[in-house]
Amino acid sequence: MSRMEARMLPDGWRLHLHDGPIDLIIAAEGAREEAFAAAQSRFATVLDELAAELPLLRQPVGPEPSGPTARRMWRATRRLADLGFITPMAAVAGSVAEEVLDAMTAAATLSRAFVNNGGDIALHLAPGTSYDVGLVDRPDRPSLFASARIAAADCVRGIATSGWRGRSFSLGIADAVTVLAERASIADAAATVIANAVDLPGHPAVTRVPAQAIQPENDLGERPVTRAVGALCRNEIAAALDAGVALAQRLVGEGRITAAALHLAGETRIVGTGLGRVDAGREGEEIPRLGGGDPS
Repeated sequence: MSRMEARMLPDGWRLHLHDGPIDLIIAAEGAREEAFAAAQSRFATVLDELAAELPLLRQPVGPEPSGPTARRMWRATRRLADLGFITPMAAVAGSVAEEVLDAMTAAATLSRAFVNNGGDIALHLAPGTSYDVGLVDRPDRPSLFASARIAAADCVRGIATSGWRGRSFSLGIADAVTVLAERASIADAAATVIANAVDLPGHPAVTRVPAQAIQPENDLGERPVTRAVGALCRNEIAAALDAGVALAQRLVGEGRITAAALHLAGETRIVGTGLGRVDAGREGEEIPRLGGGDPS
């Protein structure tokens, strides 16, 4: 019997898919029934496919895995392996969103669609269309600080957020780092490494615990992950953000990502193009929020 749960949300146009730790919020314009059916069919086996290769996916990027979603994770993180320790798990949320969206667009003709996996979003845009995507500066206390209008002509089809206040472990102290990239899997991996780079190593205000002590089976092992960040002075905040900005600028300059927004203790830095101020979007239009995939 399948564990997967599927239901339409009260607004009548978004689909919620749930299986184990994965929650997807999906919208589609065009042949929606066909697209939603394809999403459910593809999502039904994703978790089992990943579980079958989990030991490999928790190791630093090495041999290519066999499953389609796992290969997306591997390809995205291999592109960043030159920056230090990273495993395919750094791209899992974005890769799942991407895999489901590709199944939808293969099965149905759509003008616009998105798959939001807890704030990591894969987008489909037909020529002449766009999405306004709301950005948050703290995933644990989401409020919009800016929006990005992603047009079909842009090279952005993926957006992801990472940081120590999110649902995954972080080696750094960023409240949130949001990345725009050509694919959701790439954005997910890049947000992880940039968030790790926003850091003050050895600072007494930062509480760190070995990842294994919190979750015995994880891809970080004994590496210390951030659990709390105390008061920091302005110079310390600036120094931590400078480290993340330097990496983000390198990735933008090398064409690996399009833009990034970095947040720490109420301070924000933006690198690249494509991130703007909040506007309301078209009347009646949902603005997908990064950092939250609330299925309610």
